Amino acid sequence: MPCMTTKPKKSIPILDNDDDEEDVVETPAVIQQEPEETITFKKSHFYSVLVVLAFAVGVLVGYVAWGPGSGATAAVTQQQAAAPVAQAPAAQQAPQYQRYDIPTAGFPSLGPDDAPIVVVEFSDFQCPFCRRFHDETYQSLLDAYPGQIRFVYRNLPLTSIHPNAMPAAVASLCANDQNAYWDYHEKLFSSEQLDEETYIRYAADLGLDTEKFTACLSSGSHDAEIQGDMDFAINLGVQSTPTFFVNGLAIVGAQPLTNFQQIIEKELAGEIP
Repeated sequence: MPCMTTKPKKSIPILDNDDDEEDVVETPAVIQQEPEETITFKKSHFYSVLVVLAFAVGVLVGYVAWGPGSGATAAVTQQQAAAPVAQAPAAQQAPQYQRYDIPTAGFPSLGPDDAPIVVVEFSDFQCPFCRRFHDETYQSLLDAYPGQIRFVYRNLPLTSIHPNAMPAAVASLCANDQNAYWDYHEKLFSSEQLDEETYIRYAADLGLDTEKFTACLSSGSHDAEIQGDMDFAINLGVQSTPTFFVNGLAIVGAQPLTNFQQIIEKELAGEIP
């Protein structure tokens, strides 16, 4: 579930902070497990499909395929769970998967560098569904696979609808400069208020050099890094937060733990090409 609302139809309105203007993206039909679980930023030239990868036995198996600036397609294969019948069943098409090369070097990460599972999250500290994932799934996911997951965070602040997302991203990287990224990350996702006073207070709570931290907030030293994350996500076709890549396989939205486990178990078993 990401920050956006979509319904299974060919024209998907993109949420915007302009009440009198709505951009429509022409796409193939969209599959989404639970409505109103995503927030999407306005990019009228994209033709992306937001598909939740549901790998449960007997349900739809989907993949999302993006192309830089060239549109997107989605393919779905339905796996039948019916009891065997006397006649030979029709041949079933194997699920298709698309992997994406998501750079992770130099970005904040948790877990072993050689972990068999790499989860990359594109997220926004002000996004309510990003927070839902953090509150309900994030720690449980890490606990379920000790030593097997490397978790990487990349910033995708939806600045048109979340004015505090960019400053929060900057604050997190200023904390990273003092080797306190993940503790600060926790505070931001637990915060009821995001503003400069709060950022500095959190830095003090963690014992950081607040003078250095405060100077970092206004220095612009991390602006290019965050913009690079945003440009990469946009060029890939990511349109909502949170969006995850599990070993390069896309999962969109604040999905429950079981949805992540389905794909992780298949990855660990070598079942996905």
